[in-house]
Amino acid sequence: MAPAVGSRRTLLTSLVLSLVIAFGSLGATLGMGWGPKLGLDLAGGLSVVYKPATPNTTLAQMQEVVTILNNRVNGLGVSGATVQLQGKNVVVSAPGVTDARAVLAAVGETAQLLFRPVLCQALTGKKLHAVAVGHVPSCKAQYLDSQANLAVLPNPNTPAGFTSNNVAPDPQFSAIASTVPNADNAANEVLLPSLGSTARYVLGPAVLTGTSIGKAYASLDQAGQWVVAYTLTKAGSPAWDAVTKTYFHQLLAIELDGVVQSAPLILPANSSWISYGGQGQISGSFTEASAKKLAIAMEFGALPVRLIPLTTTTVSPTLGHSALIAGLGAGLVGLALVMLYVLLYYRALGLVILLGLAATAAFLWAVISALAHTAIAPTFSLSGVTGLIVSIGITVDSYIVYFERLKDEARAGRSIRTSVDRGFKSAWRTVLAADFVSLLAAILLYLIAVGDVRGFAFFLGLSTLMDIFFTWYFTRPLVILLGRRSSQGESALSMAAGIAGGAAHE
Repeated sequence: MAPAVGSRRTLLTSLVLSLVIAFGSLGATLGMGWGPKLGLDLAGGLSVVYKPATPNTTLAQMQEVVTILNNRVNGLGVSGATVQLQGKNVVVSAPGVTDARAVLAAVGETAQLLFRPVLCQALTGKKLHAVAVGHVPSCKAQYLDSQANLAVLPNPNTPAGFTSNNVAPDPQFSAIASTVPNADNAANEVLLPSLGSTARYVLGPAVLTGTSIGKAYASLDQAGQWVVAYTLTKAGSPAWDAVTKTYFHQLLAIELDGVVQSAPLILPANSSWISYGGQGQISGSFTEASAKKLAIAMEFGALPVRLIPLTTTTVSPTLGHSALIAGLGAGLVGLALVMLYVLLYYRALGLVILLGLAATAAFLWAVISALAHTAIAPTFSLSGVTGLIVSIGITVDSYIVYFERLKDEARAGRSIRTSVDRGFKSAWRTVLAADFVSLLAAILLYLIAVGDVRGFAFFLGLSTLMDIFFTWYFTRPLVILLGRRSSQGESALSMAAGIAGGAAHE
């Protein structure tokens, strides 16, 4: 059903709000210093393509590689870094980096899965200060997670199968910052955060690495609780027995890349130490998701496959800047030619297009800049610039569809006032149909494409949504209001002249 055109007050409200939203959001983002998250081809940086060393690598293994490398690159503080699969190759893009060698070294390393004894627990305060590498303060005696302080006693009458003391966190660490990733040395004592919790742990030097774990998987125990079961390698089994014997009835932390995944008690339901026999089980307050996540961390803490670098490309920021200037220059020249044409052809209505494009551009800039602070949008690369340039044509088409419909109404002998009211009803259906096709194409392209093509699709789809918004809330009310004010005898540059010279006027 065709939409109603609305009263003058409703039209004015819609027009003013659309302009306030567009230019107000632009002013807000500029005031906060926000801008688009530039991609590799615009900001410069580093791009590395890796392939697995063995041809029989599974897709699940490569997805785990992507997860581990993502954590590593993001841990370096590189804004906008991406790790993507292309077939079975891994593409690492790090825009804006100044030290390409450091990034290459970090990405190329194997992720660390370490087993460390828990010395004591800590909380996080408001004012934190860092300590020198390897100089974490010693835990106070009353806060140590030692056998004596924990006093673990097997008790089959309790749900957990044991009882123990609740040792409080050491308050001295509440003002000390966690150990940074590049200082997470296996030979040092460290202060690390816990996954999904505010708790932190003071840990001793690593006593075992992830190479001792063969397989790990999440499963349900006899009580219906989620647990993580694991098997050890041939060499890892005796090493694990030696470690668990040393730290019997104490906490042993499982650390992956500077985050404690879990810190289980060693054999709490046993009164004396026994051999694990090459396998074991970690219980606790697990959900299915958390149990599976820990199992993956234990099994694939180290990269599940060895990667071989295929290509390494360093892009100069100067080259990216030149490409951006060339792309924007081409877009502005095209836009200027289009605007010159519509001003000559549609007269005053050409100013509607000019103001509408300015409002759309302002809102687009604000939205793209805001999305740069989220993980939703891809980086803004030359492909994104191309998508926005293409969208200019889509936006201008929406105006032309409406204006040509107005000309048809005027040629039929209707007044300007009647033409603008009737014209939008039929033009709106056409605009919606055209934008829906464009949006559907952008969505499909985004879902099936990889790399920069997804950026083109994303920004094309985003600008198409903007076109629908501004056609209804800006173009419709402004043209209808102008049409209702149109009168006989206006100049050759007037709206009436732009629609139809011989139309009747009201």
